[in-house]
Amino acid sequence: MSFHKILVANRGEIALRVMRTARAMGHRTVAVYSSADADAEHVRQADQAVWIGEPLPAQSYLNIAAIVEAAHSSGAEAVHPGYGFLAENAEFAQACRDAGLVFIGPSPEAIRAMGDKAAAKRLMQAAGVPCIPGYQGEDQRAATLAAEAARIGWPVMIKATAGGGGRGMRLAPSADAFAELLQSAQSEALHAFGDATVILERAIAAPRHIEIQVFADRHGNAIHLGERDCSVQRRHQKLIEESPSPAVSGALRERMGAAAVAAARAIGYEGAGTLEFLLDAKGAYWFMEMNTRLQVEHPVTEAVAGLDLVELQLRVAAGEPLPLAQQDVRLSGHAIEVRLCAEDPRQGFMPQSGTLAAWRPSPALRVEHALRDGAAVPPFYDSMIAKLVAHGPTREEARRRLVAGLQDTVALGLATNQQFLQRALSHPVFAGGSATTAFIAEHTEALLAPDPAMERRAAWLAALLLQLGDRGWPSPLAHTLPNALRFSLDGRVHAARVTPRGAGRFDVALDAAAPVPIELLSLSGDGALRFSCDGVSERALAVRESAVRLWLHFDGQAFDLQDLTHAAVPRAGAAGGDGLLRASMNGRVIALLVAEGEAVAAGQPIATLEAMKMEHVHCAPRAGRVAALHVAVGAQVAARHVVAEIADA
Repeated sequence: MSFHKILVANRGEIALRVMRTARAMGHRTVAVYSSADADAEHVRQADQAVWIGEPLPAQSYLNIAAIVEAAHSSGAEAVHPGYGFLAENAEFAQACRDAGLVFIGPSPEAIRAMGDKAAAKRLMQAAGVPCIPGYQGEDQRAATLAAEAARIGWPVMIKATAGGGGRGMRLAPSADAFAELLQSAQSEALHAFGDATVILERAIAAPRHIEIQVFADRHGNAIHLGERDCSVQRRHQKLIEESPSPAVSGALRERMGAAAVAAARAIGYEGAGTLEFLLDAKGAYWFMEMNTRLQVEHPVTEAVAGLDLVELQLRVAAGEPLPLAQQDVRLSGHAIEVRLCAEDPRQGFMPQSGTLAAWRPSPALRVEHALRDGAAVPPFYDSMIAKLVAHGPTREEARRRLVAGLQDTVALGLATNQQFLQRALSHPVFAGGSATTAFIAEHTEALLAPDPAMERRAAWLAALLLQLGDRGWPSPLAHTLPNALRFSLDGRVHAARVTPRGAGRFDVALDAAAPVPIELLSLSGDGALRFSCDGVSERALAVRESAVRLWLHFDGQAFDLQDLTHAAVPRAGAAGGDGLLRASMNGRVIALLVAEGEAVAAGQPIATLEAMKMEHVHCAPRAGRVAALHVAVGAQVAARHVVAEIADA
C-alpha cells in the first residue's frame, strides 16, 4: 500500500529520527504534540503539526482518537508510532487499520500475541524457544502468586504482563519481601499501563541481557541482524547498549538468531522486532519478551550492519519485500550507545525537568536528540533526552571514542547522568567486556564516588567566575583588595577569598586552604574560557542563568554554581526540622497514603509522585501528626512544592 505523507505518533528524538529518513525517501511528515511540546523541535521540523491534547500522556500521546483524527485532518496516509507510548498497542494498530491508515509496524494480531508477556511465553514454548521457568496464570490473587513464587524458588522476578521500560518490575529476594514488592509492582503497572496483571519468573543470577533484531515482510521473508548487549541497566532500564556482544560467539549468534527468526515466523510477524533473552555464564539463554517495534538502541545495529532500519520499516509497510536475505547480512566493527538522561544519579537517579541553558553535542559522535539552547525538558515524559553513539573497527576504539565524545558534549541547565555514563564506560569491568545486569548494583559506590581533586579545581574556577561577575575581562584599573565569596557548587557550600594580582591573575584561597594562583587566559562572549591553575591550562564553558546562578561545563562534567555571598546563612540544625515535606521533583500525585490528623513515624510513606514514567515515594521528614495535606491525587506539583506538613503529635 503506497503512502506519501507520514504522521509520527511520538515526540522527541525518535520523532526526528523517523522524520529524517522519511524526508530522505521523499515523504512529507506530520508531527503531533501536547501543550507541553508546542515549541518542541519535532514540531518545528515537521512539514505539518497537529495539537492533540494536554501534557499528560493519557490526554495526548496515548489518545488514539485524537491521533487518528490528526492523521485524517492533515492528509497523512500512514502512521509511524516510534517507540513507547502507543508503539506496542494493538488497539492503536487496529484503529489505524480501521481508519484506512497504514500502520508502520506489525499487525494488531502480532502485537496482541506478543504484547502480553504471559501469552507470549506460552507461544514461545510452543515454538520451541527456551523460556525462563515461572508462572503466567490467570489467577492473580496475592495468595496464589505467593504460593507460585515459593514453588519457583527465591529470588523471583515480578513482571507486569503489559509492561516495558522497567516499569511494573520488582525483584523479590524472599517470601518476607514478596507481598510489599508485589503490591508496588501492581500499582506501578496499573498506573503505567492500565493493567495490574503480573507474571513471575525465576531470577537468573547476574545474566547478560541480549536481544536479537529481526525483520520480516509480508512475503514470508525473515532475517536477523545480529545481537545487542543491553546488560548495563538501572531499575531495569537500559543505559548502555552495544553490538556485537562481548559474550556472544559466532556459533551462539547463529543459534540465537535462528531462534528469534523462528519466533517471528511463528506469529506471522511483519516489520522490525526485537526478541530479548537472558544469557548466563555457561551460554544458556532464555526468552524474556518480544518488543514489537523499533528499539531505542537501534542505532548500534544500524552502525554495524550498515542499514537504515527506519527505511526498512517504511519499505516493508509499503508492501515491498526485504531487500536482503540472511546471507547478505554483514556486520562490521563495534558500536556502543549511551542514554543521556535528565536525572540526578547522586539522588537515586531522581528525574529532573527544566530548561536546557546550553546544548552542544559532540560532532565526533552520532547524537540522536531533539534539543537546543533553551529547550524545555517537561516532567511528563521519559527522562532520556539524547542518545550518543560511537562506532569503530574494534570495541576498545568505539569505547574510547564514546568516552571522549561524552566529555566534549555540553548539557547545562539541569542534572544529567553524563558523568555517571563516563565512569561506567571507563570502569575496568565494562572496558573488559564483562558487565552483566548486576554491573551497576555491584559497582555503584565506585561509579558515584566523589573526586575531591577535580571538585577542588572546579571550585577554584567557580571562585574565579564569581570574582569576574558579569563584567567579563577584569579592568587593569580594578582594585586589588581581597574579596570574600560564598557559593554552592552542586549543593556543596564553599567559602573563598579571591585577591586580584593584575592582568587577569588572582590568588584563590578556598575553604581556609592556602591560596592558589589562577590566571584567566581567554574569555569569549559565549562563555568559553581558558584558565591556568598550577601551571596547567584548561578549558571550560560558563552560562549565566541569573544574577546568582551559573552553569559550568568543565572536565567533561556539568556543575550548578549558585552565588550565596549575599544570601542569609541558614541556622544550624534547621534543615529537615520544619516538618515540611516537599516534592523532590516536578511530578504528578498518584497516591496519598495518609490522612490529615493521622499520626506518622519518621520515614513513613506520605505520598507517591510519578515523574518521567517512574514512581517516587515521599516520606515523613520526622515523627508527628499530619497537620495538612497541600496536594490532591492527580495534581501536578513543582519541585520543592510543599506536599504535607508534619506537626508535633
